[in-house]
Amino acid sequence: MRFTLKAAVTSVWIGALSIGASHAADMKVTLLGTGTPTPRIGSFSASTLVEAGPERLLFDFGRGSTIRLFQKKIPLGSITASFITHLHSDHVVGLPDMWLSGWIGTPWGARKTPMVIFGPKGTVAMTENLTKAFSEDIRIRTDDEHYPAAGVAFAAKDIEPGPVYEKNGVKVSAIEVNHGEKIKPAYGYVIEFDGKKVVLSGDTKPDQHVIDAGKGADLLVHEVAIIEPELLKSYPNYRAIEDHHTSPEDAGRIFSEAKPKLAVYSHIVFATVKPVQDVPEDALAARTETTYAGPFIIGRDLMSFVIGDKIEAFDAGGHPLTPLSAQR
Repeated sequence: MRFTLKAAVTSVWIGALSIGASHAADMKVTLLGTGTPTPRIGSFSASTLVEAGPERLLFDFGRGSTIRLFQKKIPLGSITASFITHLHSDHVVGLPDMWLSGWIGTPWGARKTPMVIFGPKGTVAMTENLTKAFSEDIRIRTDDEHYPAAGVAFAAKDIEPGPVYEKNGVKVSAIEVNHGEKIKPAYGYVIEFDGKKVVLSGDTKPDQHVIDAGKGADLLVHEVAIIEPELLKSYPNYRAIEDHHTSPEDAGRIFSEAKPKLAVYSHIVFATVKPVQDVPEDALAARTETTYAGPFIIGRDLMSFVIGDKIEAFDAGGHPLTPLSAQR
């Protein structure tokens, strides 16, 4: 009975991977977390999955990234490589969960090889210190459950701008972006596969590096901050937050110059005079459209984008989406 149950559970997970799967030469981008450090249920903090050929690449370990992968029935241990934009907590707080839960010997974990991670200076030190911090858990699970030691090891590397990963026809390059004078280096990433290109801005002020990388891109995923001006007068701290990010008007200028086939907002920072729980989409769209007339989508967790002969966008339930510029 135990064998039958395990086989059944495994088949559910393996079978689920083919549901909604794209053509082998397509790229698929899934927004796992579109939010900020704010612990909102509907928008977890920054994390993006890119699937290309046999590669499953994870960008940032925001809070809840393991939960989103579980919702998509993607085993944590099946991630082939991970990339960190910068070391702000909301981009790495999910790393211990991804690392340790992905090692557990279940159909949704089962990593048997070292966890491959690329990131800015400090990434290797972080993984070394995590290994020390969780040494007792590692000892217990190794002795008690006999999980393979290789599966809880890290293969981490501190990177510089330029190509950082190339495998199975997939190339990932890091671009340095400007998230503030004291947050260096901070990276965006360019992912290329079979003539297709996806650009992830990472956290940044308006930056020419993103514009240059975004030219000819099929998909440009960019951060944005929308903070009502009245708040800046009453709460000066919001000015500091805004100064580390990109306004909707500046994002529109970036989209207009880069001209991606589709622009998408993720890591959406927002604050309003009257507190709201959700992104003020109408205001964000209206401000973007003052400087950009092309197609864009305001991202939400579990939205996905399939890049093939055309770009198809889907909501969390798998229903087709129409870009905003085409709706107005």
